[in-house]
Parts: sequence; C-alpha cells; structure tokens
Amino acid sequence: MTLKDRLAREIALTGPMTVADYVARCLHDPEGGYYATRPAIGATGDFVTAPMISQMFGELIGLWAVELWRRLGAPERVRLVEVGPGDGTLMADALRAARLDPEFLRAVDLILIEPSPPLREAQGRMLADSDLHPRWVASLDRVETDAPVILIANEVLDCLPARQFVKTDDGWAERRVGVTDDGELTFGLVRITDGFQRPEFLVEPGQTVEISDQQAAFGRDVGALIHAAGGAALLIDYGRARPEAGDTLQGLRRHQKVDPLETPGEVDLTQWADFPTVLEAALHAGADVTGTLGQGEFLNLLGIEARADRLKAGRPDAAPVIDRQLARLTADGQMGTLFKACAIFSPRSLVVPGFEF
Repeated sequence: MTLKDRLAREIALTGPMTVADYVARCLHDPEGGYYATRPAIGATGDFVTAPMISQMFGELIGLWAVELWRRLGAPERVRLVEVGPGDGTLMADALRAARLDPEFLRAVDLILIEPSPPLREAQGRMLADSDLHPRWVASLDRVETDAPVILIANEVLDCLPARQFVKTDDGWAERRVGVTDDGELTFGLVRITDGFQRPEFLVEPGQTVEISDQQAAFGRDVGALIHAAGGAALLIDYGRARPEAGDTLQGLRRHQKVDPLETPGEVDLTQWADFPTVLEAALHAGADVTGTLGQGEFLNLLGIEARADRLKAGRPDAAPVIDRQLARLTADGQMGTLFKACAIFSPRSLVVPGFEF
C-alpha cells in the first residue's frame, strides 16, 4: 500500500488532516516518507542547495565558523553542529577552508543532526576523507552544553511545516487535506470557531496565513542551546523577514513545481521559513538575535567576490561558470534576496561575523 493510500484511509477514518501534519508525514513517514526513504538531492535529483551550486558557499561558512571561534576567545573545545547537512557537501567544503587555522580544527567536536538514514550514509561517504569525523545525534537536546556551540542550519526551516489559515468573508477557516469519494486527496476548508490567535497584521479575504509550531520550537531549542552553551547559530533559508500573508506550500520533482497532493512521499515538500517567529522564540529562550540579511548581502560581506576572483585566477577557463555560480548565489533575481541569513547568539557582547551592524 502506498503512502497516498494509507493517508487516504486514515483521513477517511479520522477526518481531514492539517497541512502541517500532511507535510510531516510526506517527508518523514518511516515507510514511505521522502527524506526517510528516497531523498533526491543534486542536479539529477529534485532540487539543489547552495553548497551544491558552488564550493564558495561552504568555504565561506567554514571561514565564518573559524572567525566566530576566534571572537569567542579561541576556546580549547568547541562543538561544530550542523542541522540537516544534506549530502555533506557544505561541511566538507567548510572543513577544507578551515584548514587555514589548524588550531580551530583541533578544538572542534563535529556533530551532525540528521533524521534520514539515507542522508546519514551520504554524509558519511562525503566526509570520509575530511580532517574531522562526525558523530550523529538525533536532536538538538542531545548536544552537550559544556563547550561553546557553533551551529549551522542551511535550508532546514523550510522542511518544518506550517498549518494554513484562510480569511474568508465569514471569518477564519483552516485549510486541511481531505479525501474525495474516489480516494483522491484534496484541499478543503474547515471553519474555526475558537482557539485561533488571529494575526496582528492586515489580512484580506482570500489570503492565507501560515503558522508553524515546528519552526517556533526549532527557534526555541536553538535559543536554549546557545543560551546554555554560548556561541552562535547561523540560519540560512528562503522565507519571509516580516510577518505577512502567503500560501508558500510547494512540491518539487526534477526541479519543477508539482501538485503537493499528487504523489505523497515521492516529491520534496517545502514551505517558507518564518524568520520573525523563529527569532522571537529564540529571544524568549534567553539568546540574542541579529536581524535578517539577504543571502547575497551576507555572502558579499563574507567576501564571496574576492573568493570568486581567486578561483578565476587559478582557473581562467572556468571563469564563466564561476560567474554564473556567483550570480545564482547572490543576485537579487536568483537566491540573493529570497534567501536570508540571521544569527542567534550568546553572550550579548559577541559580534557575529557578517552581522556587524
């Protein structure tokens, strides 16, 4: 029985499912979930991430981590944590760049947080010849707090689903996933009578508001970890920098948008990161936070143009490719503004690299 068949049967028995619950099942169901069984990342898969576009991305993150360690006073022990490391490309590039400071590498305890068995295997292969060998833990609360933490989470928030609420002419309703008489999944609205905290910003009839308890919980947990251990977390993702309405649910297969209900578990499903919610939760957990920057501005502040120039000097024949990679990562019409970066940090006196404002 396919995941779609199982979901349809469950919905028929128990009633319509929230969008957040549906996405979570599609991604993480142990028998048929996308990440649990068949993640397809890369040019020949369903989507690519910034580290796969160019080595420059991971290298700059590695140098960011080294500089942050120095600003923390170059402690003898530091925990370098990556949440959702994909196929391990970002960390492999980051560790290669970090060879510029051997003392940093000697201080690092490398921890990867990854629930997907296939991706853990890919990460192990990618990092097999790296300077450091990782250990995997299941969740943030398994990271010890007896040393400062440098945490990286690139394109993690968009995997943490949100419920969807629609303002109608007659009030608010929740969008849920139901099933038709012939067993097909379909979206519908369920009227809300109480218990819904309406957004403070203006919403017009017909507009959708997304609320993610999972993203809020992630912000809270990261904030609590950084508050307890000291250090900083770097979050990069595509999403909104201010509260606003919008239906951002999408399915991706072979780099094309597809119906998120058509083949559950066989396509990647994402929703935008809600940075205001994440950062507010981190503040309430005792950490400090920066504002958000566009990914292009952040990478430029880290020196990506200078890095591109050095790569082109060493490989003049590859200059056109490097220029295209640079544009894709930083240009406004590509990843430069839709993708955003922010940091959660402690102590208050710490100045996080790239956020000196």
